[in-house]
Amino acid sequence: MSNSSYIRQFLLLALADTRQLQLLHFCLLLGISLAALLGNGLIISTVACSHHLHTPMFFFLLNLALSDLGCICTTVPKAMHNSLWHTRSISYSGCAVQVFFFLFFISAEFYLLTFMCYDRYVSICKPLHYGTLLGSRACAHMAAAAWASAFLTALMHTANTFSLPLCHGNALGQFFCEIPQILKLSCSHSIIRELGLIAVSSCLALCYFVFIVFSYVQIFRAVLRIPTEQGRHKAFSTCLPHLAVVYLSVSTGIFSYLKPPPMSTPSLDLTLSVLCSVVPPALNPLIYSLRNQELKAAVWRLMTG
Repeated sequence: MSNSSYIRQFLLLALADTRQLQLLHFCLLLGISLAALLGNGLIISTVACSHHLHTPMFFFLLNLALSDLGCICTTVPKAMHNSLWHTRSISYSGCAVQVFFFLFFISAEFYLLTFMCYDRYVSICKPLHYGTLLGSRACAHMAAAAWASAFLTALMHTANTFSLPLCHGNALGQFFCEIPQILKLSCSHSIIRELGLIAVSSCLALCYFVFIVFSYVQIFRAVLRIPTEQGRHKAFSTCLPHLAVVYLSVSTGIFSYLKPPPMSTPSLDLTLSVLCSVVPPALNPLIYSLRNQELKAAVWRLMTG
């Protein structure tokens, strides 16, 4: 039985066994990473440089793009390195850093999506109070609260997970370090403490999700009462991209971590992790740019000078 004090590195799950498939996975991850960097980078540059986009909706979208960039830069580069150089190892400290930043950016993204939902609710259901409820100072406070809460969440889970003794080897069944895989290596009764923290975090996430669902019920009721078709189309064009991103993030995350144990297989776990951590950062800019005419026009002006 080996204690975590003697573990100097973890072994990540290999994406493929043959060299050809490893290179193929490297190329796929490289393409997805470049798409995420390009899309989110364009959103950040466009919102920062276009003064007419300095509104609460685009301010939160800029923060969401930052969290997407951080998320994909935390997990994908190490997986690309391992695929290219035919290795599986990651240092103990590197694994702790990866867990912390992955939780930090994922948590921040969920908090930001909740605040973006509140922005859409106030904009459509309480338009006369929009300037009062969502002024520049209020938006700054909400964004700061999202990042600070994400930092505390990540710090709490990372510190608690890596304080557990590990006695079941050092092989992780995932292509990046994540808490459920590390907990499988623990033999301590202290694991109940981390499971309790996960349960509390899950309950909080469920409360945020219920708030999002309730807000969108009110939003759609208000949109359907808009008399003109043009007004309804404009309202839907700002709400549907956000709803699609929420559905993509929540559905993949829930199915990835709450699926029944009999359904758990290495290939399914790997596919769900890719859908949860790699695909959304690349798709989110595309989802927002397809429906938002104002953002598309601003991106085109930025690209054409």
